[in-house]
Amino acid sequence: MSLAENVDPSLARLAGLVRDVPDYPEPGVLFRDITPVLADGEAFTVVSTELAALAGEADLVVGVEARGFLIGAAVALVAGTGIVPVRKAGKLPRVAASRTYDLEYGSATLEIPADTVPAGARVFLIDDVLATGGTAAAAAALLGDVGAQVTGFGTLVELTALGGRARLAGIPVHTLLRY
Repeated sequence: MSLAENVDPSLARLAGLVRDVPDYPEPGVLFRDITPVLADGEAFTVVSTELAALAGEADLVVGVEARGFLIGAAVALVAGTGIVPVRKAGKLPRVAASRTYDLEYGSATLEIPADTVPAGARVFLIDDVLATGGTAAAAAALLGDVGAQVTGFGTLVELTALGGRARLAGIPVHTLLRY
């Protein structure tokens, strides 16, 4: 069982469902597995409604591959918006823009589909975990490249020791569980 910091009592059950997986994906890394949260209907509903309440007046929710798609779709449904996926390179037939960024274990490229995010759209960005912030910052920059305004970033888990929040300066960051 994981031990989240300063858990809101209404979210304590979520924290109990997050599973610690030591030495994954490589030795020395403690992976926070949110799959049990997604598999639990009541917990997934809490995640969806809590994050949707934070979306504010967003026109769209954008989910980052891959678990961000799952959470983002549920948040968009509750918030009454559409959902747009930000994908890894090579997964889209038509690309509006792409961004390459550094990861903890290498580099990656994100792409956004053409003709899905209109210039000026207010976007609530969603991912499952905020770690070093590289993926979230790249996704936010990518949205800026297509003329969108990122109104906030929402996530289920934040790994505070990795300092990812600092890479999203100027963007309100909303997280349900902090480790």
